[in-house]
Amino acid sequence: MASPRDVVGRRSALSRKVCPMNDMFPVHDEGRIIPPIAAETQQDLEAVKADILGSIERNAPRIGSRNPMIGAGADDHRWLYPEIGYFWTDSFWIGELWLAHMLTGDQRYKNMARMRNLHLERILNTPLWLSHDLGFLFSLSAVADYKLTGNQQARTLALRAADALKGRFNWAGDYLVAWTASRENMEHAAKVQGKVIIDSIQNLSLLLWAYQETCIISYRDAALRHAETLKKHIVRSDYSTFHTFDFDTSTAMPIGGNTAQGFADASCWSRGQAWGIHGFAQLAETTGNLEFLELSAKLADYALEKMGDDYVPDWDYLLPAGEERIKDSSAGAVTSSGLFILADVLCRIGDQKRGQHYRTAALRMLFALRERHDLTGDPDAEGLLSAGASHVHGAKAQGRPNLANAMLPYGDYYYFEAVLRGLGYRQFFW
Repeated sequence: MASPRDVVGRRSALSRKVCPMNDMFPVHDEGRIIPPIAAETQQDLEAVKADILGSIERNAPRIGSRNPMIGAGADDHRWLYPEIGYFWTDSFWIGELWLAHMLTGDQRYKNMARMRNLHLERILNTPLWLSHDLGFLFSLSAVADYKLTGNQQARTLALRAADALKGRFNWAGDYLVAWTASRENMEHAAKVQGKVIIDSIQNLSLLLWAYQETCIISYRDAALRHAETLKKHIVRSDYSTFHTFDFDTSTAMPIGGNTAQGFADASCWSRGQAWGIHGFAQLAETTGNLEFLELSAKLADYALEKMGDDYVPDWDYLLPAGEERIKDSSAGAVTSSGLFILADVLCRIGDQKRGQHYRTAALRMLFALRERHDLTGDPDAEGLLSAGASHVHGAKAQGRPNLANAMLPYGDYYYFEAVLRGLGYRQFFW
């Protein structure tokens, strides 16, 4: 049962006049439906949804007020948590709680999600914790809260986060600086002050939401100019992607692309490709810019061509012959969710054939994860998916095998999101 405050807040949020991003995809357009879902597919997706909700209910008391960072190992399905009190992954479990609340109306999930608000404020008040990941952190928490309940405190918190993210924008170079430099590590500082990262395409939704809430144009301009920079420099001519790209901090001129997460600078890290597919499709839906849609499609075509018949990506799409083919279920979850967005937008502009093509691929990837890596049937598993590859190089260099094979909170969140997109849900927190 919603409290009177939540009801009033929800009405306020829904009636608020926003600055529209486009005329093609209005905020409320549920009348434009995707093609009917086959009855068997619907039944299978509903079964996955129910199992996910069961897992969340079972594990919420185990997790408590903590924020999962990574699983303990390939066969040890317990969560490990940040030792310093913060990590960029802190809001993915919160996002799952808000999705569960959205589906069930269960006030426990709302309360559990809001327990993290003081932690989120602490992040904003700690300069060295600020990065491009503010979009992940606050879209899945404060923005989610505001969109679902109309909570004005959540709106204020989300706008503070958007201000902090916009403050990272280099107006001479047209990019958001990925990480914050610290004098405690001058070698790191020298590397990061002109660096952008493919993951950041996902974080632009926070800025576009802030623009729609306030009509302050600089939020929109920072987001779209950064997107154009990623389009120009992170995406290669064959539609593979770099993990990161460096600019000269004095002249803002491009230097070149490289990787920390992928196999090599010239390879294609599969989760980075997934961020691009999902992020540019999301931008197309939000802005109506079909150039972003076509870019997402080309990134998707590259991934699907390289993926193989099992529909679960290797951690890198360009591994040399003889290299161990470690799977990354998180790349599969993000890609599947992005393909559903891509398919939906294509169908809504009348391109049913291409839309159905990408929807079929999204379902194949989703059901491959269900068949091979779903943990919801294990009563002792604290997450949803096994076989997430967080940082394969780190696993080898640091002697930490769970970095190459474990549960990942972002894999779990996007798995949940992909299931709901497959069922036709459109209103999320991006």
